[in-house]
Amino acid sequence: MTPNATANIGATRAEVMASVDSSSSHSEFIIADISCDEAWISMRVEDAPSLRDWA
Repeated sequence: MTPNATANIGATRAEVMASVDSSSSHSEFIIADISCDEAWISMRVEDAPSLRDWA
């Protein structure tokens, strides 16, 4: 499946944030571009790469 990705010509700066949202059953790691509607991704914390994985 190909994502529907288009460039936002009018965007001057993206504002990307990350957080962990915990519930009683599991925790989700969320990355979101708050300057664009519906631009986010989430995954279980256990499945998210750590900073050591990127070094």
